[in-house]
Amino acid sequence: MEKLIEGVTDLLEGNWSKLVTALIMMAVGWYFGRRKAAADWRRKEFYDRLNVSLNSMTSGTLQIRTVLEKSCQDVFLNVVASEKVVECAKLTTANDPILPLPKDDYWYYLNSVLNEVAEKFSEGTVRRDMGLPVQTERYAICLTNENAGDLRTRKVRAMLVQTRLLDNLPAEQPKLESPHHITRWETLKQLARERKANPHKFLEVEICFSKS
Repeated sequence: MEKLIEGVTDLLEGNWSKLVTALIMMAVGWYFGRRKAAADWRRKEFYDRLNVSLNSMTSGTLQIRTVLEKSCQDVFLNVVASEKVVECAKLTTANDPILPLPKDDYWYYLNSVLNEVAEKFSEGTVRRDMGLPVQTERYAICLTNENAGDLRTRKVRAMLVQTRLLDNLPAEQPKLESPHHITRWETLKQLARERKANPHKFLEVEICFSKS
């Protein structure tokens, strides 16, 4: 035991400055991390989160439902890619909520989201492969950050909407479940225009769902 204590003492004596520096760096990181978290909470900004939002029209009413939500890093699987998503989210405007990601890289970001959505509904795909009854529909995926209107929270949102709905949005504003959903309606109109002008900002996924 004495030799062990002496060994630890010798180790500390030879490396105390490095240990103190490491502790200081940890304390500084914790402090600024807390400050950022507090600031994000005040602004209700959570750009490190990715929300997959299903947008549908039922009986003339726009409905918005969350399909899944994860941290950006869990979806894009790379720190640099996640940071780029957050960076581009902060560059969006009220008139253009679509993330301005590099054109050559856009597919890779969207494909990461597509993989998450496909996994969510993988049971239907397997059922179809087995010859069991399923219903299929094609959906468009687009990465956005809405800035307009009185939104409760701001985060990266992957819009999921039937391609046939996006290609044929009603001319008149639909009924809204909540007044602040007017922002989503404006976003969908923007997405419909952008899909024709810049199709590289969208990816399609076929979803199979069990009929039973």
